[in-house]
Amino acid sequence: MSFTETRLDHLFSEVKELIPLERTELLTPSVVHGIVPQASLGMKPQQALREGYSVSPAQPDDFVISLSSHAHGIEYCGISGGISPDYTLLRPKCDKRIIPYLKYALKSSWIIQQLGVFKTGVRMGLRLTWNKVRYCKIDVPAPEVAEVLATFLDRETGRIDGLIEKKTQFIALLKEKRAAVITHAVTKGFDPDAPTKDSGEAWIGEIPVHWEVKPLRAFFNFRNEKNDPVKTENILSLSIAHGVTPYTEEGRGGNKSKDDLTAYKIAHEGDIVLNSMNVIVGAVGRSKYYGAISPVYYALYPKNDDVYVPFFEKIFMNSGFQKGLLRFGKGILMKISGTGQMNTIRMKISQDDLKTVRFPVPPHNEQVEIARQIEYEVSRIDGLISLTERSIDLLREKRAALITAAVTGKIDVRAAA
Repeated sequence: MSFTETRLDHLFSEVKELIPLERTELLTPSVVHGIVPQASLGMKPQQALREGYSVSPAQPDDFVISLSSHAHGIEYCGISGGISPDYTLLRPKCDKRIIPYLKYALKSSWIIQQLGVFKTGVRMGLRLTWNKVRYCKIDVPAPEVAEVLATFLDRETGRIDGLIEKKTQFIALLKEKRAAVITHAVTKGFDPDAPTKDSGEAWIGEIPVHWEVKPLRAFFNFRNEKNDPVKTENILSLSIAHGVTPYTEEGRGGNKSKDDLTAYKIAHEGDIVLNSMNVIVGAVGRSKYYGAISPVYYALYPKNDDVYVPFFEKIFMNSGFQKGLLRFGKGILMKISGTGQMNTIRMKISQDDLKTVRFPVPPHNEQVEIARQIEYEVSRIDGLISLTERSIDLLREKRAALITAAVTGKIDVRAAA
C-alpha cells in the first residue's frame, strides 16, 4: 500500500462562520463519546447563558480540535449543531471516501505527537490554533485503499470495544457487590442466624437484637483544634478516590492548600476526616497522618475504647448512609445520575446536624470482627477490579497501536479486510 504524506490544511478548511446559539443545539467534544449534544452529558451550558452567544455551525463529517486534542487527537463530528468558538471546527475538502479513514488517522499516536508540539497554555487552558496545527501531517492512501482501511479498523476496533464494554460492565457489578458487602456487614453483621429488630432508621433497616442505635454524639467527638500558632506544616488533602493524603503527594486531588497555615484545623492519626461539603458523595477517610486540614473538614475521634474507628469509617462510606444525610444538606447543587449515583454536590452538613445522625452500634468485639471481615472481602473484590482495569488498559493500548500501525502503513490490511 502506498501513502502520501499530506498536511492537514490540504485536507481541511477552518470554519469561521458564527451563528446565534438559538438557531441550533450546543455540542461539546467528549473523549469517550466524541462530539455529542452537551445536554446529553448532563452538563449545564454556562457559556450559553451569555446573551447573544454565537457558535460555529457543525455538520456531519466535520472534525473538531478541542482543548484536549493534544492528548486524545481530533474528534469526528457525526451530527449537526453548534460548536463553541473555544474550539476549532474543521470541514473536509478532500474525497469523501477518505473521511472514515480520517476518523482513525486523526486519533492516532502519530498525530497526537505532532499536536503536542503546538499546544500553548497550561493545564485545562491548553489550546491548539489552526494556524499552527494546519502544518501537521498524516499519511493518506488512495480513496479505495482508505475505504479498505476504515472497514478493517471498524471491525477490529469494534471487537476490542466490545471486550472493553463487557469488562467495564463487570467492574460495575464488582463495585455493586463491594457496596452490598459493606452495607450488609455494617447493618446486619455476618451471623445469618442472629434474630433481628427494627432499627427505626430507613437506611439501616433490621439489625441484630443485641445491637444498639445511637446518635453520633454518643461515641464520637469533633476535634476543633486550631493550627494557630502553627503546629504542623503537613497539609492534608481529602478526595473520594484516595481518602486522606498529604497535599504534597501528586495527583491526589482534594482541596487546594492555602498560604495561611493558621487558618487550618488539626487532624490526628486515626481520626475520621470528612468534607462537610461533600460527605454526601463519600468524601471521607481515616487519616494515617498528623496534619493540618481545611476549615471545611471535620475531624472525628472516639470518645472511648468501645469505639472501633475502622467500623464506623465503613458506615460513613456507605451509600445508604450518605443518601440519608440529604435531609440535613444545605447547598446549591445536586445531581443524581441514572444509575443513582450522586454527583456535583455542594451540600454542607453542619456539626450539630451530624451529631444527631443515628448509627448501628454492635458490641466492640463485633465491630472489630466486622471491620476485619469487610477488609478481607473488599480486598478480594478490589483485586479483581484492579486486574480487570489493567486488562482494559492493555486492550486500549492494543487498539491505539492497531490504529497507528494501520494508518502509517505498517500493516497491510487488504487481505484481512
